[in-house]
Amino acid sequence: MELFKLTSGILIFLITFYFIITEKHPKSIVTIIGGALMVILQIITEEQALETIGYNLEILFLLIGMMVIVEIMSETGVFQWVAIKIAQLVRGNPVKILVFISIITAVFSAVLDNVTTILLVVPVTIFLAKRLEVDPKPFILLQIFASNIGGTATMIGDPPNLIIASLSGLDFNDFIINLTPLIIINMAVLLTSSVFFLKNKLEVSNELKAGIMELSLDRTITNKKLLIQSITVFSLVILGFLTNSFTGIGLAIIAITGASVLVFLSKKKPEEVFAKIEWETLFFFGGLFVLVDGIENLGVISKLSEYLIVFTEGNIKFTSSLILILSTILSPIVGSIPHTLSFGKILLQIAPSFQGDTQVLWWALSLGACLGGNMTIVGAAANIIGASVAKKGGIEISFLEFFKWGTIVVIQSTVLSMIYLYFRY
Repeated sequence: MELFKLTSGILIFLITFYFIITEKHPKSIVTIIGGALMVILQIITEEQALETIGYNLEILFLLIGMMVIVEIMSETGVFQWVAIKIAQLVRGNPVKILVFISIITAVFSAVLDNVTTILLVVPVTIFLAKRLEVDPKPFILLQIFASNIGGTATMIGDPPNLIIASLSGLDFNDFIINLTPLIIINMAVLLTSSVFFLKNKLEVSNELKAGIMELSLDRTITNKKLLIQSITVFSLVILGFLTNSFTGIGLAIIAITGASVLVFLSKKKPEEVFAKIEWETLFFFGGLFVLVDGIENLGVISKLSEYLIVFTEGNIKFTSSLILILSTILSPIVGSIPHTLSFGKILLQIAPSFQGDTQVLWWALSLGACLGGNMTIVGAAANIIGASVAKKGGIEISFLEFFKWGTIVVIQSTVLSMIYLYFRY
């Protein structure tokens, strides 16, 4: 009976991951079915499955709160205004537009989330590139890379970091203190190398630059009152995140309260706002939590943890480097979220075996999972969304084209991460 459960559990896990990777069916449905089968075959009890989801409710409610705030804020046109304003401040210079919009994308991704940022920034980027009559592809690719890099800087910027926070107990400020310095360096290297390779392809006439200066900003902001309300609430929510370790108020409560206040102030119908929430993402998370808990219940994660400790001989520097490399390779293949959740469970098992500060293991996982996602077009949700928005704008980005540039970016990021982890910890 135990052998049947073990075989069935591993088979369910592998088949579910196959469907997640190939995207032949909606990821949310696939993970829910996988999690349900774990319960039906008694690999995990219904009570354990519900407890697992309950334990991770903070992640789910935090995501809901931020989705609502960003959705209402995006209706004001503020993101488009920022992009066009930057283009005009640099007087239509395409190289400078590329650099500054990438920086803004990274910053937005850190304080919002990278998927939402890509949805808002890429259409404007395509518009500006077409006005300047330059190839939009380098702009789009750089926005995607910048969003994944920028999202790594904070706890709320990229879903893998939310999972790591839930598993490890690390707070909002821990992520900023430990990851943001490297992300700033990473962005500087990315932009420097991008300008070096692309500057000759981004030369335009003065007439085309003048066309950018003629764009009207007056019509971009559609609702000034709502903009003020949105920025005020959003600023207070971020302040709440930053002071969370002192106040003891949970991040989910802060986000949900902020979202509710903004819905109340904007006088929007709740059902109208709730319809814009990415429910598929939330159900995907829920099913995934149960699926991974089932594998943990079978003892698979314990065994993998033992092998990892034996292989690295308990050397924390070697272990952190191995986690970084494995995460960088596996994340773009299986997806950053499933990889982080599975590997995070392994880290919980092995962390007590090491002496001293084991935070470096979590930072290695975060950097590998988040930055490794830049390698393939299916490596992160932001990549898929960015390519989809580009296609709607008539720009096709192939898997191989993305892989070619993504591999270069990931190699840069991995080398910088290894150096950073080695010398800082």
